[in-house]
Amino acid sequence: MLRAGNREADWMGGGRHEGEAHHRRGSLAALSIAALGIVFGAIGTSPLYALSQLMFHTGVDEAARDVPGALSLVVWTITLIVALKYAILMLRAENDGEGGVFALYGLIHPYKRRGARFLLWALMLGAGLLFGDGMLTPAISVLAAVEGLEVAAPQLAGAVVPITVVLLGIVFALQSRGTAGIGAIFGPIMLIWFIVIAVLGALQIAAHPEILAALDPRRGALFLWHCGGWRIMLILGALILVVSGAEAMYADLGHFGARPIRLAWFLVVYPAVLLNYLGQGAFLMHGGTVIGDTLFFSIVPPAMALPMVGLATLATVIASQALISGVFTLAVQAIRLGLFPRLLIRHTHHDNPGHVYVPFANAALCAGCVLLVVLFGSSPALGAAYGLTVAGVMAMTIAGVIPVARWVWSWPISLIVIVWGGFGALSALFLAATLLTIGRGGWVPLAIGAACFGIMTTWQWGRKATFAAYSARPAMTMAELVRLHREAPSFIERNAVLMAPKPIRDISDRAPALMRLIWERSGLLPRNLLFVEVTHRKTAYIHEARCDVTVFAADPALGNIASVEVKFGFMEEPNVERVLADMARHARIALPTDPRHWIVHVSHENLLPARGMGRLACLRLALFGLLRRMSQPAYYYYGLGDEVQLSAEIMPVRVR
Repeated sequence: MLRAGNREADWMGGGRHEGEAHHRRGSLAALSIAALGIVFGAIGTSPLYALSQLMFHTGVDEAARDVPGALSLVVWTITLIVALKYAILMLRAENDGEGGVFALYGLIHPYKRRGARFLLWALMLGAGLLFGDGMLTPAISVLAAVEGLEVAAPQLAGAVVPITVVLLGIVFALQSRGTAGIGAIFGPIMLIWFIVIAVLGALQIAAHPEILAALDPRRGALFLWHCGGWRIMLILGALILVVSGAEAMYADLGHFGARPIRLAWFLVVYPAVLLNYLGQGAFLMHGGTVIGDTLFFSIVPPAMALPMVGLATLATVIASQALISGVFTLAVQAIRLGLFPRLLIRHTHHDNPGHVYVPFANAALCAGCVLLVVLFGSSPALGAAYGLTVAGVMAMTIAGVIPVARWVWSWPISLIVIVWGGFGALSALFLAATLLTIGRGGWVPLAIGAACFGIMTTWQWGRKATFAAYSARPAMTMAELVRLHREAPSFIERNAVLMAPKPIRDISDRAPALMRLIWERSGLLPRNLLFVEVTHRKTAYIHEARCDVTVFAADPALGNIASVEVKFGFMEEPNVERVLADMARHARIALPTDPRHWIVHVSHENLLPARGMGRLACLRLALFGLLRRMSQPAYYYYGLGDEVQLSAEIMPVRVR
């Protein structure tokens, strides 16, 4: 038996593929401008609704003296959570250059035996809440922008919901075409948006500079002290909306890198949103007339009202597009980590594998967004549901980064307590405040998060149970297979590939149960036989050897038996056919270079409940069966089946 580790990463794809690195090329300035449209769309459009929610739905506007204190809370919430926590600290928690909850999942996974399993579940729940974020952000953002018609064209106030539904329908209908063509203009448009909102705010501040007292953090602390009790929780529940979309800074780390994101934040987004919030506060503090709940549009000069509605709508559509694309990426990461069914994935850009379209996720998001807009009818009504999503994701992120700081960064416990303990306490306060909104819409993100969490845990359980049941079927050892192969008087001349559910590295390892079925049925073995096992690592990219080959028998006359382990990271496209064809061209394995001359043997497991299985377990098995029907077969997902001939066998297995 011979072993060979393939180290030719240049042709085997070790490390980032050229296309995968394509989206991070360009000057620092160009990347920073592009980040304005992709990373900061949600938080950049939060001034449309966040301060209105705080001022008109928590009792803050009862006296003008409350306004500087309330604005102080806004300023320092953005500063502490976004500028300090995310821009400076969280961007350090990269997994091979990638960020997001699944990057944290990959960093923590090697330590799951140290008690981190609960934290992995927390991150899975956080991922579920992010799917909810993908529904709520487009709904509340576009709705808040269109509500500007109540100021600019009051006669169209009754058409706000229908117009929002139509706009959302158009956005989702265009997803299958990809965003490569129009994505280049997202950043410049958002740059115009940030300049405009900064100017609007600065004009109000210049007229009423007293609002600058809000920069003193003591004003916010005293304001909360005087509010007391129940009102504090109402204020915190609304205040969380000013940092909606901050998670995108970390989630999109792999698309742009830390430097462009920080540059865009500190030079453009941070000053623009602060100026606009302070401007809205100055307007309100000095008795400005607010039409309905649209505080943002109340500071817009009447002549600019209608164009501003158009610009705001365009900005929120861009923010929605960024969130939708982010959900597609999140779904792909979950699939490649083995946490989600293998949904159909379409690539919408020939050079950039990061541009993907997931039809099922798109349909689910579209239906959810439209339903939310119709049910809630206004951005203030949606605010309660949205706040819980933002607070929940931030709390789950804190739970994930603490073990990273300890185990990966080797921070001392005292520093972890000071830094992350403080942020953890703040996140806990916000989460507790938003949990009080469950009856007013907070149940929506909880339901979505719980559903996604249930799908991920059921898929994990079902895959493990299926693997255990399949492995329990009778199978021959590799030693027996090699002996039968060497004694065979004749062979099937077609080169055969079998997918292996576990590593085959030693002569005492068992061959897949399907191999025994093929032998018993035909009494013949292929002359050249290759077992392929696909390993999904909890890292973004594979930098070491892509493939490890184990040769069990090699003879020019009698043929070859070998196994190959093919490794992929969760940001890589797992195309096994391409990898095997490359190996064949370089004579690493005994296969023709043309996949049409291969035959791939696969099995379809017919899942049956074990005798005596409980009712709850049977329900879980039924849910897993439904997810399997939604999922692509493994061989199609791994790129096999387009040119390769497939031979499928149905194998009954009893799941315990």
